[in-house]
Amino acid sequence: MCVDILVVDDEVAIADLVEVYLTNENYRVHKFYDAEEALRCIESTKLDLAILDVMLPAIDGFTLCRKIREHHDYPIIMLTAKVEEGDKINGLTLGADDYITKPFSPLEMVARVKAQLRRATRYNKKSAEEDDVIMVLGLVMDRSSHRCTLNERPLDLTPTEFRILWLLCSNRGKVMSQETLFQEVWGEKYYTNNNTVMVHIRHLREKMGDSAEHPKYIKTVYGVGYKIE
Repeated sequence: MCVDILVVDDEVAIADLVEVYLTNENYRVHKFYDAEEALRCIESTKLDLAILDVMLPAIDGFTLCRKIREHHDYPIIMLTAKVEEGDKINGLTLGADDYITKPFSPLEMVARVKAQLRRATRYNKKSAEEDDVIMVLGLVMDRSSHRCTLNERPLDLTPTEFRILWLLCSNRGKVMSQETLFQEVWGEKYYTNNNTVMVHIRHLREKMGDSAEHPKYIKTVYGVGYKIE
């Protein structure tokens, strides 16, 4: 089955380089140098993954990421020359799954693409094999429609936030370590200085009206991980 990947970068040399390496892996690449053309592709093409540059003319990569997340849950990798922690958190909050900083190794980029595709494939496979609805403490999660409500109030979760909350709910009462959550959701090796899971947990709590100090839902087990009782 052919894999379709969207690549959007206004730096022609970088976009072309990414295209060459992904094409060599037998992926079908839809390459654009601006977001306007990319949006038309998003609306008309069934995509499996998107690689978005942050600094695009007219419509930036963050906005494009948000527009994709309004209707699609395939993996998104942000590609940027910025290294500020705030930019990374912003991208993750909007629904990005990974972040690559320029200059980058094309081989590392390919490896990250493969990891995200494996993660998405594994998650979808589990969706078909397991129950699609979980109800915990007023939370109702429907994996088939990717909808989540808390006490009948809709929660606007990114796909990554949904997957983390699903794992916590489906393992209710068990402590899930940051390492386990990261490996299950991102499908990559976890490094101790990685705060990606912590950032997503914080945003989940904000959306749920929860707090780390007096949690009603997501509890921190210090030095171990997180759990929902």
